[in-house]
Amino acid sequence: MASFVTEVLASSGKLEKEDLTGKINKLSRKVEDAKEEVCDMINKRYNEFLPCMQGAEALLGQAEDLSKEIDILKSCIETEVHQNLHTAVTEYAKLKQQLERNTTVIAMLRHLEEFHLAMEEFHRVLLEKKYVNAAKQLEKARDSADSLKAWKGSELPLLRALSSELTVQRENLIYHLGDEWKRLAVWKLPSSKETKGAMSFLKTELHLTLGGTKEPQQSLLSCVLQALAIQGELQHKIKLFSQVLLKYILKPLIMYPSLNVEVSEQQGEGTVLSIQSAETPEEHSSPSQVYTKVLLVLKTLHTHLLGGHPCIYSWSLHIYLLGAVWGLLVVLSVILGDLVWQEMSHCIIHECLLYSIPTDSSQLEQYNVVIKETEEFEKSLKEMQYLEGDSTELLKYAQDVNCHFASKKCKDVIVAARKLMTSEMHNTVKITPDSRLSVPKLPNPGSGDNKGKQGAKKPEAYMLENEKQLGARTLCLPVCRISESVQQLMELALHTLSEAVGSSTQWYALMSLSATAGVTYNLLKFPHLAAVQHNNCMYIAHHLLTLGHQFRPHLPDPLSKGAATFVDLVPGFRKLGAQCFLAQLNVQRAEMLERLSTARNFSNLDDEDNYSAASKAVRQVIHQLKRLGTVWQDVLPVNIYCKAMGTLLNSAISELIAKIMMLEDISTEDGEHLHILCQTIIEEGPLVFIPLPDEHKNKKYQEEVPVYVKKWITFKELVIVLRANLQEIVDRWAEGKGPLALEFSSSEMKSLIRALFQNTERRAVALTKIK
Repeated sequence: MASFVTEVLASSGKLEKEDLTGKINKLSRKVEDAKEEVCDMINKRYNEFLPCMQGAEALLGQAEDLSKEIDILKSCIETEVHQNLHTAVTEYAKLKQQLERNTTVIAMLRHLEEFHLAMEEFHRVLLEKKYVNAAKQLEKARDSADSLKAWKGSELPLLRALSSELTVQRENLIYHLGDEWKRLAVWKLPSSKETKGAMSFLKTELHLTLGGTKEPQQSLLSCVLQALAIQGELQHKIKLFSQVLLKYILKPLIMYPSLNVEVSEQQGEGTVLSIQSAETPEEHSSPSQVYTKVLLVLKTLHTHLLGGHPCIYSWSLHIYLLGAVWGLLVVLSVILGDLVWQEMSHCIIHECLLYSIPTDSSQLEQYNVVIKETEEFEKSLKEMQYLEGDSTELLKYAQDVNCHFASKKCKDVIVAARKLMTSEMHNTVKITPDSRLSVPKLPNPGSGDNKGKQGAKKPEAYMLENEKQLGARTLCLPVCRISESVQQLMELALHTLSEAVGSSTQWYALMSLSATAGVTYNLLKFPHLAAVQHNNCMYIAHHLLTLGHQFRPHLPDPLSKGAATFVDLVPGFRKLGAQCFLAQLNVQRAEMLERLSTARNFSNLDDEDNYSAASKAVRQVIHQLKRLGTVWQDVLPVNIYCKAMGTLLNSAISELIAKIMMLEDISTEDGEHLHILCQTIIEEGPLVFIPLPDEHKNKKYQEEVPVYVKKWITFKELVIVLRANLQEIVDRWAEGKGPLALEFSSSEMKSLIRALFQNTERRAVALTKIK
């Protein structure tokens, strides 16, 4: 073979084409033979799984010699082609193309050689538990296989065999790494049925064993993690680990103050993290306690699991030099921090910081200690690279203490208000024009934060203005009764606003106003409670008129400039109270009309049964009015009480008038009976207008019945007509100018006369006079 090359180099300038072609063809046949033998060997090794290692080294040596001869021949040919360019372009181009194909084949054989050597080395180091080296060899084999796939015309069955072998061995490596991981990071957990309450987590332990390894200056645990990272499985393993860590260690330590964490070093066995019991009377952990416990856990993991081994830095540098997943492996703490931070910080906020918010504005200054502790906590996490960035929800929550304090305080106010609103309404207190709510002493609007405000008036100035314009009884409630809980509710509102005045935070002042306004009631159907409900709403509306103005000069901007008023809520409360009471009046009116419907239309009263039914209906109406009077006496204001009773009585007599006017024939006996029934109403009806029977001065309301009962005069005129003769009726008509004509039309009176009197000349004359 060497003599052939010497002869080619020794040529004087011109190559004999026939001789050169023959030699190249001979060389090509040798290359093809080598290719077939190598592919046959690789197929038997990785596809047919036949033990065929004999002659492999000789074949590789032969391939190397062929490669050298091809390089020499290629150089020589290129020189001759340039010398004889015009005469042998086509022949030499074909020869060069054939040599390039041979070069490609040799390159493929080299990749096959590299794949085979990497796989052999992988099996060797895997048996020795050199997992990092095993992972690297597997990646080298993968690179060789990928290079083979890039060549066109590659042997497809052979590539499939190589890919299958890579997949099998990668799964084999991952299985070994997972098995080692389970052995080196061992969890001892309570059963899923036991994870209720703090005591169930006392069985939680985490054993971290470094393990021995043949790698220099590396623990087995760190080598396992590095190998997982090279194979792209580290993220999945750390994710599963973080889920268990959150559920069984971090969250219980945050939620239960009676739990603590203990770190112990066991000689020859590694580090143990265990949950221990700690006696404490506190219901919720303080931020300082939570931060201390969480940092102890994370520092232990950082030292013994994630970043505390010397191999981490060499490992990271190696990965960087290889150009692989560098961002994932700078420090494993970043991965774990990303996985646990959001859920852990959310738990700290809702299980710890939420309960550490002060309940009194005087404690707000002391909360700066918690803010400082939160900053130090996050600083420690950043140093261990669990946390990245400058702004976090945890620190923001602690820094927004004023807003959270206002929100918490307002929730407490709403809870207290709701408790008062759902308490018994039957317990009432009497309100008089002299009743006053005790307003706490307010600071001088000219001092403190409001000092120097332009246009701010002193309380004396407001009092002087009011004295000039308003009387002593202006904006005073009438005598009535309200629920004791509503009075306490208004006192709560005053106390809340007074504390808001003393607070330096505008958020608290603003939200206190909102909380004070959050009052509502449901409509009630019982007469007594409906009246109390009406008074309650009117009482609240009354105080809403002045509540904001009392505190406006003392509140921070912009509330002091007119925003702190509740006047817009007044119509809503008034409407609510009116709707409740009107609904009750409609219920009572419907009951009253239903009772009158049983009177058999007040016809044929000479029949004893008919008269008994009519008399019973009238007596029931009178009894209903008296019962309502008893219920509403001393509850409703006098004017509201009289209007309500007048409305109901007016509905009753209007129904009675309508039924009598519908009668077509009224005998003398019927007229007498009707007169008796109507006279009963005239005598007993006004009695319900005496709100307080023991006070004779209120008898004036009995004399003012026509003011509240629109049909009262009409009813009295009807009663007179029932017992009058024709002449008396004509006289009271007085040619359309008498009292009878003011209440009835001529057609109504003629119809009534025809029903009361027989058809005689006297009746006819009387009818002609009714015009």
